[in-house]
Amino acid sequence: MSVVLVINSGSSSLKYSLMDMAREVPLAEGLIERIGQESSDIAHTVRRVADPGEPAPAVLDATHRSQRSIADHDEAVQVMLEQFSEHGPKLGEHPPVAVGHRVVHGGARFFAPTLIDDLVEINIEDLSALAPLHNPGAVAGIRAGRRAFADVPHVAVFDTAFHQTLPPAAYTYAIDRKIAERHRIRRYGFHGTSHKYVSEQAAAFLDRPLDGLKQIVFHLGNGASVTAVDGGRSVETSMGMTPLEGLVMGTRSGDIDPAVVLHLGRVAELAGSEIDTLLNKQSGMLGLAGRIDMREILAGVEAGEEAASLAFDVYIHRLRAYAGAYIAQLGGVDVISFTAGVGENAARVRAEALATLGFLGIRIDHDRNERREPGIRRISTDASTVDVLVVPTDEELEIARQALSLT
Repeated sequence: MSVVLVINSGSSSLKYSLMDMAREVPLAEGLIERIGQESSDIAHTVRRVADPGEPAPAVLDATHRSQRSIADHDEAVQVMLEQFSEHGPKLGEHPPVAVGHRVVHGGARFFAPTLIDDLVEINIEDLSALAPLHNPGAVAGIRAGRRAFADVPHVAVFDTAFHQTLPPAAYTYAIDRKIAERHRIRRYGFHGTSHKYVSEQAAAFLDRPLDGLKQIVFHLGNGASVTAVDGGRSVETSMGMTPLEGLVMGTRSGDIDPAVVLHLGRVAELAGSEIDTLLNKQSGMLGLAGRIDMREILAGVEAGEEAASLAFDVYIHRLRAYAGAYIAQLGGVDVISFTAGVGENAARVRAEALATLGFLGIRIDHDRNERREPGIRRISTDASTVDVLVVPTDEELEIARQALSLT
């Protein structure tokens, strides 16, 4: 059995998954939150997957929850090891052949999964200037993980890597070139692991060659992005130098006139850090409707709440704008996929996002769209000129695949 441990480390969290790569299923998953605070939350879930032909057991998952003080990521990794030892599966019986680390920002340096050595670690830390909220936590997780698993290869998988195929016209901002080069200002794109996984899964589901498909992938969760994928290559994406640009998100504004930042500093007298907090943590659906959860937004729309209705309309308006733009950039589209929490579960969002594209022959089947089923499914009509799919994403599996490819 080939087993890969996937670590997704944030500034105050450590998410992990132990993947059985023979069956491509998780043996266990866990989340440690509030690292460095007075009390940290620990959740460790052991997965029970039935073998082919074996009746499914009554209880598939067992989650063990606890709390304790965890000072830093080194201690968090030790707590993770304790969870495996106490609740299983035993790492001695399922030793990882590799550890895959999710890293948000790889800049222009990293365009593929990369074996981590001291120099790579230094380079990831240096890129914290571009991702101050994300890369420092990843570095802390990498260092702790390398100390705990010193005898297996560690692989960095970058959110930005899939978008390294963007053409210069797509990644270049129209500002002074020397300033842009000096400060590494360009579009990098994010959610690349998800966009890669979903576009490949869509091609496999349709039994069509990936290199012959023009695809649009909507990754709609609390963070949201859309990518145009031509022949398996990212050619346009909505997020930019940071994950702030693009679609309306849970707490992020998405696209906004840059002069708004200057106006807020000059007229509202907000400091740069306050504007950063406003646009990243207090805007989007939270800023418009006072809530993040799309289910609550839709309930508010049904109840006739003005704020919820406006927030939903703004959200959909941006989705339609990007769908139209990316169809134009691709010169047509064969497949449109929806993924992540909102994309996979909010039927009304999917229907409204594509409602104005009927003139292109794109048709959503109401019953298929409303039906809730596991796995990949088609929600377009049989007569639709474009296949519209719901594709559950699995970023942990994609990270594990890429990590395993380097062992």
